[in-house]
Amino acid sequence: MRDPQNITQLSRLPIDYMGFIFWEKSKRFVDQSTPELPQQITKVGVFVDASESFILQMAQTHRLEALQLHGNETPQDCAQLKAKGFVIVKAFAVGKSFDFKRLQAYEPHCDFFLFDTKSDLPGGSGQQFDWTLLNSYNSKTPFWISGGIGPSDAAAIQELKKKKLPLHSIDLNSKFETAPAQKDIALLAEFLKQLT
Repeated sequence: MRDPQNITQLSRLPIDYMGFIFWEKSKRFVDQSTPELPQQITKVGVFVDASESFILQMAQTHRLEALQLHGNETPQDCAQLKAKGFVIVKAFAVGKSFDFKRLQAYEPHCDFFLFDTKSDLPGGSGQQFDWTLLNSYNSKTPFWISGGIGPSDAAAIQELKKKKLPLHSIDLNSKFETAPAQKDIALLAEFLKQLT
């Protein structure tokens, strides 16, 4: 998110998190101030292999509450940031050969995992991974799903919610945009109704 008016409109919807991307290679990169959000919405900073000093600087400047880590951050990196009081969301790119055992070392240091589609870039592919792979998930750590989720996926998400998996959140992005970092509020509102 980037546009103040769009952020205000979005914050009126029944959402729990709002993300701000601090990775320069992203077309959604935030290089300006960000507004305060209503208390019920957690402000998330998205980073890719950023230094701890940069993350802490952005967290202070933008009053971030949660950190979404999309690079090759180690369990120790997550632990150090979690110790500073942030909610930690560690993202993993999921492909056909993804091994969920990789997550074990991260479990003590992450509040959530996020599963995105494996691509050449960390996130932002607009493509969906095979959600049946989640049947192999055996961790108790709640997770988010991301990657190419669009208006036609409500029924599939409802089916996924019926499984005994700790699915916590749905990350909605490119398929609900009119331009990078600009959300279609009406489309999102209608989709959220279908999920309740």
